[in-house]
Amino acid sequence: MDLFNKQIWFQSFGSGSSGNCYFIGNQEHGILIDAGLSARTTRKNLKNMGLDVKNIRAIFITHDHTDHIKGVVGLGEHFLIPVFATPQTHTGIENNYSVVRTLDRSKRFLNKEQSINIEDFRITAFPVLHDSADSVGYCIEFCGKIFTFATDLGVIGNDAAKYLQSADYIILEANYDNEMLRNGTYTLALQNRIRANTGHLSNEQTGVFLAENFSQKWQKIFLCHLSEENNTKELAVQTVREWLLKNNKFKENEVEIVALNRKSPSKLYVF
Repeated sequence: MDLFNKQIWFQSFGSGSSGNCYFIGNQEHGILIDAGLSARTTRKNLKNMGLDVKNIRAIFITHDHTDHIKGVVGLGEHFLIPVFATPQTHTGIENNYSVVRTLDRSKRFLNKEQSINIEDFRITAFPVLHDSADSVGYCIEFCGKIFTFATDLGVIGNDAAKYLQSADYIILEANYDNEMLRNGTYTLALQNRIRANTGHLSNEQTGVFLAENFSQKWQKIFLCHLSEENNTKELAVQTVREWLLKNNKFKENEVEIVALNRKSPSKLYVF
C-alpha cells in the first residue's frame, strides 16, 4: 500500500489534569504523545484498539508534570519503549515526586526544532511557555498528513503558531472559561497562575487564535486539556465556534471542532 494512502488512526486516552495520553498511528504501529495514565490503563486502551505495547515505537513527552508522565517509567523501562524528551524535561521527570524509578534504558534526548524520523513518522518538537522544567509541543508528519499538538501553554507564541497553521489536524488546549474561573472556588493566586503566560489557554484565547489564523488546511480541531472545575466540553466548543464564525472562510461542515474527554478515551478517529 502506498505510504500516503494508508489509514491514520488518532485517539485520545485521556486529556486533563487526571492524565494525558494520545495515540497517532494505524493498525500496524504508532507513537504516544505523553504517558500520564498508568501503564496498565494505557495497555488496556491499546488492547481495545486491537494493539499492544509492542506496536508503540516511541513515547514523546511534552513536559514533566505528573499528569503527563505518570506511566512513563512503567511503559518505557518495562517494555523498552524509547522515551523522547528534552534534557531539561528528563531531569524534571527524574525529580518528580511521582516517579519512583528513573528512566535508564529507554531514555532518549531530543532538541527543539530538530526533526527526528522513526519509521514513517517525522517528529519535530517546538517550544511553548508553561510553568514546567521545559515544555514543548509536537508537529508530527505521518502518511502525508500533519498533526500539531500544543497543550499546557499560557500563550501561543510564534513557534507554536507556525506549526499550528501548517497542520491538517490540530490538538490545542482550551483549558478554562473566563467566567467559570473567576466565579469558581480557586484562590486568586491559583487563578493568576492559570491566566499567566506560563499557565493555560482559555477558550477565548484559543478561539481568537484560530479565527485570526484560520487555515483552509485544517480538517479537524481537537480541543484538549479542559479543566474539570472551570470548563465544559459544550462551552469550549461553543466559544471556539463563535470566534471561528467571525472568519468568513470558516465553514462548519468542512472543519469539525471536537472537545476531547478528560478522563476517558475519545472515539477512534480514522482518517
